[in-house]
Amino acid sequence: MGIPDRFSFSRWLGILIKEFIQLKRDRLTFGMIVGIPILQLLLFGFAINSDPRHLPTAVVMADPGPFARAYVAALRNSDYFDVRGSVDAREADRLLERGDVLFVVSFPPGFHRDLVRGRSPTVLVEADATDPMATAGAISVLNKLGAEVFAADLPGLERPPAAAIDLRVQRRYNPEGITAYNIVPGLMGVILTMTMVLMTGLAMTRERERGTFENLLATPATPLEVMTGKIVPYILIGLIQVSLILAAARWIFDVPMFGNLLVLYAVVLLFICANLTLGITFSSLARNQLQAMQMTFFFFLPSMLLSGFMFPFRGMPEWAQAVGNLLPLTHFLILVRGILLKGNGVLWEQVWPILAFMGAVLAVGLKTFRRTLD
Repeated sequence: MGIPDRFSFSRWLGILIKEFIQLKRDRLTFGMIVGIPILQLLLFGFAINSDPRHLPTAVVMADPGPFARAYVAALRNSDYFDVRGSVDAREADRLLERGDVLFVVSFPPGFHRDLVRGRSPTVLVEADATDPMATAGAISVLNKLGAEVFAADLPGLERPPAAAIDLRVQRRYNPEGITAYNIVPGLMGVILTMTMVLMTGLAMTRERERGTFENLLATPATPLEVMTGKIVPYILIGLIQVSLILAAARWIFDVPMFGNLLVLYAVVLLFICANLTLGITFSSLARNQLQAMQMTFFFFLPSMLLSGFMFPFRGMPEWAQAVGNLLPLTHFLILVRGILLKGNGVLWEQVWPILAFMGAVLAVGLKTFRRTLD
């Protein structure tokens, strides 16, 4: 049969209609075509903000005079600081270590007296600089507050109002503002999310496409046995990846490691299990490897953008932070950066969301897998 040498509009139209029919039948692919652009527009248009405002701030007020209260009011009015209240120095240090606040502003004893007498009292501002981008804008605003707050109340001073106080900003955990201290530990979570979910997402669909899934169904293995049996080999792969990242972080990027590595590996193991559980659930939902990859990408995009890896988490609107808190990567980044840069232990308020996520996804995966046995 010879090959036609002329272009046939009717044949071309038939092929075109056939492709649209295929797209209509593959609802997941059609949903990705429409859903991913919409998701990107929403995230980049509304959720991403490189100049975060309303950053949680604690105040240590050893001298609660009118000038100190005026300075705190100026912090609130700047929109960069969300003053949560006044605490003692010990509690403020604990809040800063746990990441509950990003700034601690401390007024020394005799602040009001020294200010009136022209002695330029010291105001100490401690900033959580583990994410330099999150605090840079707020720190630049601090340098202007002295002139704005005290210009009207101290008109008779010979020195300029900007020099009325000695403002000292202490960037804790990352004094030099090195971005690698923030990015490299975060890459650990991003790489694990991408590789663990993708590899396990292809596991069961690969079985189906190769025709070996029927042999697996013929065995007396339960859904839980099959899922965990497919997950465990990838745990070792994930631990090897983490070890390589930690070695590069220490010997190439010189990232400080103040915490206990055993605690870090325990947190990593939990995070790996959560991602592998999600991957195997995607694998049981998808009908082929392409669908499994599409599901993985659809999960990976908001995880990368809403977790605080690329953009400051505190700068996102409340609805975006609520969505980000549902993602295990958000809590893992807080844990790993806290362990490496602050020397923290296990923060259980960040662990239980990962456990809840893993339990919910495992329940969905088991239910879906049982339906495939019918």
